[in-house]
Amino acid sequence: DYVARQKFILRLAKALLSFGAPSHRIESQLLSAGEILDVHVAFVHLPNLIMVTFMDTDTRTSETHFVRAGGRVALTSLHKVHLVYRDVLHDKIGASEGCEQLKRILQARPLYDIWTRCLLAFFLASIICVLSFGGSIVDMFVSGASASVLQYLGLNAASKSSIYANVYEISVSIIVSFIARLLGTLPGNIFCYSAISSAGVVLILPGFTILISALELTSRNILCGSVRMVYAIIYTLFLGFGLTIGSDFYLLVNPHARHNLAATAMLDSETLHGYIINSNASVPLSQLGGTFTFMQNADSGTSHIIKAGCYRNPSWPWWRQPFPWWTMLFLVPIYSTLSSIANLQAIRSVQLPIMVIFSCAAYAANKGANYLISDRSDIVSAFGALVIGLCGNIYSRLVGGTAFTSMVTGVLFLVPSAIGNGGGLIANYSSSEQQYSSSFELGIRMIQVAIGVTIGLFVAQILVYALGRRKNAAHFAF
Repeated sequence: DYVARQKFILRLAKALLSFGAPSHRIESQLLSAGEILDVHVAFVHLPNLIMVTFMDTDTRTSETHFVRAGGRVALTSLHKVHLVYRDVLHDKIGASEGCEQLKRILQARPLYDIWTRCLLAFFLASIICVLSFGGSIVDMFVSGASASVLQYLGLNAASKSSIYANVYEISVSIIVSFIARLLGTLPGNIFCYSAISSAGVVLILPGFTILISALELTSRNILCGSVRMVYAIIYTLFLGFGLTIGSDFYLLVNPHARHNLAATAMLDSETLHGYIINSNASVPLSQLGGTFTFMQNADSGTSHIIKAGCYRNPSWPWWRQPFPWWTMLFLVPIYSTLSSIANLQAIRSVQLPIMVIFSCAAYAANKGANYLISDRSDIVSAFGALVIGLCGNIYSRLVGGTAFTSMVTGVLFLVPSAIGNGGGLIANYSSSEQQYSSSFELGIRMIQVAIGVTIGLFVAQILVYALGRRKNAAHFAF
């Protein structure tokens, strides 16, 4: 029986690592399992690795196991793991039965095949292009196609070839940026470069990694938190670098595209020919003749350049305009549903509508806060996170659901919408130094968002759990 309890703890550690459990909670969950199952055990948690040491006080010996697993968020599997964990700790089932159930969960195939997940990526990128990056209906389809190719390469090529896996993100961002620049410099301004390139790579942005690292640093887990934070910033630099190479490579291949690019920049300007007339007529007028160009600033309120850097003339037809505000009322719930399914949530489950409702509430709070405080992405994100944190923790407290899985969709939604509010992924620049500083700015913006979200989530947790009885199992939420 003691061996079965040890085996359960090892398998639980593997399951939590494999299905993307919140890493700052893993250690406390395992410690609480060891305590309740009466096993003398100690843990050291590193990224993708848990060292488990079982201690025998009678013989003064110890036995160390290394549990290694890497995975991404799988919501349904994580929910099942949490239910098994809760049943074993509340003595509803034995440790041996819990072991068998965890084994079945770990060995199960993914809920959806590659093609379904590529289709989901298509719809997700299409909707986020319109919601966060000011894309039109034509930009929407191009960014969706880019994201589905990206998803296919990630799930198929990168998982099969370890060599390609190292350059997967850079190669994808180069291709997406090249296609976006090709379409963006076509005469007629039908496509917007910044909307297509931002939405095309938004699915591989390390927003969730930065959030988890901020949560770990707040929980005093310094080693894991700092490693993940530095990794995510360097990864963002790689993405910015890839987007730049793709864009510059196309401008190198087709020099005429630069003229179209310059013409697009001048669309929002007024050019006048004339002379400056001097009042005392002491200077010959012929020397003061010229062409004067007056530019509209994007922040002036009268410019046709919208937030993400796309030029939209009000006289253009509907299919070249950004979507009106009322389309959010059905696009946000659709995006939230598809995002939950893309994170491997079963369609036929009670959890799915709850995730969608929480996500919509967080987005509404985020949008309202952005309307009131437009230039502070950290404070805006804290409002959205506070709302979703309250919803998730109250749901867990009153109904007994899993707080973490019900909150993931909404929290993941806060990152691209905050980056969209800040003006997209890629800015215009004239030198490589400017390009690197703009990538750094993107990394810093994501850290700002993550810090805001972290504070919002922790405040929500304090508000919910300050009242009432203490939990006997470890808390399973952000």
